Amino acid sequence: MGSTQFGNFGDFCRDSTLPICNILIPRSLQNQPPGSAYGADACVLNGISLGGGRHLANLGTILVDGLAILTTLFLIWRSERKAAAVGRREMQLFLLGFLLISICEIFSVGGFPLNDATRRGFSAAHIALIATTFWMLLLNGLVGYQLLDDGTPISIGLVFLSAAAFFIGTGYIALDTGFSWTGYWDDSFEPRHRNIALYVLYQLCPLVFAFFYFILEAILVLRVLGEKRPMIWLVAAAILFAIGQVFQYVISVHICNPTNGAIDGNFFQALFNVLSVVMIWVFWSSITEDDWPAV
Repeated sequence: MGSTQFGNFGDFCRDSTLPICNILIPRSLQNQPPGSAYGADACVLNGISLGGGRHLANLGTILVDGLAILTTLFLIWRSERKAAAVGRREMQLFLLGFLLISICEIFSVGGFPLNDATRRGFSAAHIALIATTFWMLLLNGLVGYQLLDDGTPISIGLVFLSAAAFFIGTGYIALDTGFSWTGYWDDSFEPRHRNIALYVLYQLCPLVFAFFYFILEAILVLRVLGEKRPMIWLVAAAILFAIGQVFQYVISVHICNPTNGAIDGNFFQALFNVLSVVMIWVFWSSITEDDWPAV
């Protein structure tokens, strides 16, 4: 298959905590601590001992995801109160996607002492929701151009149905890989933990969708609306997201090893993701109407 690293997750799973890592663990190494299946030099999260050899491996991420759930519920509520805002329903669908990501993350990489099949199920849903939610973010970038009337059944239906297609397609590949229903993806395991389909859908597509969302919104603000101030929030969202990715993929191993597996970059990635979503919402709010109905 050549020496290309495209589609390989082995190095990522060795150095950081990702939901895909639960999917690509060979059957002989399942039910082992997160990270232990990816080489002797992998940093294994230990977290808090619960006795009986069980650990709550990623308490920091669990706490941040709890905060993310509460924050997202608040933003959904505030969006509901924002009268006649362009793209209100579409923004709520995006926030709902992030809410579900946060719930799945607690059980996929949070390190709860779950049985392996349950963890793989949550991990597959987590992966599918990431692809789906970034797709909805891109569609939110198109809503402001009013190609279709926002909030109408056709607009919401197109967002929901296309998102559902992304979720079902990505989720099926992740589940079939993790549970080997058809055996088609069985070569995804050792030695390189390679799955090109999930690499594209879970790693590359979200970055592409986020990039085009940024470009679409920058054009809308600077060229169509003739404003500059909302760009502060949009740029802040991009920077916070980028910082989270750096912690996840670059700095994680340098946090995990010195703390003896007490914490890794996933905690910071989850935190910066929450802040990025808040900035996206603030940006959206700043370019829509500002009259709030009475309580």
